[in-house]
Amino acid sequence: MNQVKLGLFDSGVGGLTVLYQLLKRHPNQHCIYLADTARVPYGQRDASEIRSIAGEAICWLRQQKIDALVMACNTTNAVAYDVAVRLADAPVYGLIDSAARCIQAKRVGVLATAATVSSRAYTLQIHRYSCCTEVIEQACPDFVPLIEKGNLQDPQILLSARSYLAPLLAANVETIVLGCTHYPILEPLLRQLLPSHVNLVNPACALSRRLDQIFGSPTVKKAPFTNLTEKDLFFRSRFYVTDSSESFAEAATSYIGYKPRVELISLQSESRSI
Repeated sequence: MNQVKLGLFDSGVGGLTVLYQLLKRHPNQHCIYLADTARVPYGQRDASEIRSIAGEAICWLRQQKIDALVMACNTTNAVAYDVAVRLADAPVYGLIDSAARCIQAKRVGVLATAATVSSRAYTLQIHRYSCCTEVIEQACPDFVPLIEKGNLQDPQILLSARSYLAPLLAANVETIVLGCTHYPILEPLLRQLLPSHVNLVNPACALSRRLDQIFGSPTVKKAPFTNLTEKDLFFRSRFYVTDSSESFAEAATSYIGYKPRVELISLQSESRSI
């Protein structure tokens, strides 16, 4: 099972938080990471466009002969999971269902993109496992563009975070789900703004545990994401983008501890009628 080739895709650097959690649990796996940087962010696009984009990304990954697909993007997971199942020709693993399975709180907040919130995907999945849980979904349109710029010291991030957390805190939520793969990058800031009793859930952690079924028993690394310097953890991963490979490589360096080799591709030739 160590020879499984796993495909992941996101609009930008956010999916690296998923790749990290996966490799922290199962080091040195063969992963193909696709960032559709030409069209980041996805969260403000309409559902039909997101489904079309997802179809292009999935068809390209299928051509790489992947053995399993991870939707390392909550927005496409929310809007286009059925597209992935239809086109991947491989098992598909999503973040939203993975997180919903482990929710135990009675009042849950979800920070997510506008498209994910509009879909109500988190509410629907959480209610599959706990029908009485109160779910408050909060759209955070500022976060992804600010994170993609790479300046986490931008004062606007703090202002936006306070604004987005306010309705969740007013509702006395016990747990907050980081419903976009970019948001774990802001976890240190969010923890500073939240009461100590509020639990933060990173769906990638739950998803990585589900991948035990294809990778076998885990080998867990302890290095925190922001301090990771273990290049060997990623040595079998390949990175592809649809725009500005150098910009993505520079941004990724802050999150994976070294500057990866990044290849530029085009998804336009993979366009399908979804």
